[in-house]
Amino acid sequence: MSVSLEGEKVILVPYMKEHVPKYHQWMLDPVLLEATASESLTLEQEYQMHLSWTQDPHKKTFILLDKDLVEGKFDHGDPHVEAMVGDVNIYMNDLDNPQLAEVEIMIAEPKSRGKGLAKESVLTMMAYAVENFGINVFRAKIGESNGPSLSLFQKLGFEEVSYSEIFKEVTLELPVTKPKLEELLQLIGSVVRHT
Repeated sequence: MSVSLEGEKVILVPYMKEHVPKYHQWMLDPVLLEATASESLTLEQEYQMHLSWTQDPHKKTFILLDKDLVEGKFDHGDPHVEAMVGDVNIYMNDLDNPQLAEVEIMIAEPKSRGKGLAKESVLTMMAYAVENFGINVFRAKIGESNGPSLSLFQKLGFEEVSYSEIFKEVTLELPVTKPKLEELLQLIGSVVRHT
């Protein structure tokens, strides 16, 4: 079942094959590659990666649409490529704790940064993961030079648990208690679910 999640400023839509060419263009930017600790892929490899993302039960990704850029009325099932500004992902691949998910956010379009889209997207994804996958701990691994992401996650209540000298990466975690979940849900206001 595919679902889209519509917040105040952003709409999270399933990652569709129509999104791949624009996503591939983003990932040609060396700054984004470094910020996301990603490797450059060919367009064909990006299509393969898309398939792996959509078929792996331990991963969930949404493409972020900036509501200000959606042309016309939002239509669930339409990729709305014109409004694509980034993505938000979770990985549920900790064998020791199946209720732990690593969360990632990328706002690829500079014109959509600093508008609160990343915060709303992360909170929406976290609420979705708690509700649908029983996640109770979130982890974020962020390069030490990525000040905006470190600041965002710290403001959301994530705390540093380790630092990798080799990767120059900070690992932050946030346990989600019932009061914390209620606080998160209040922060994002209402989320409309489209299926």
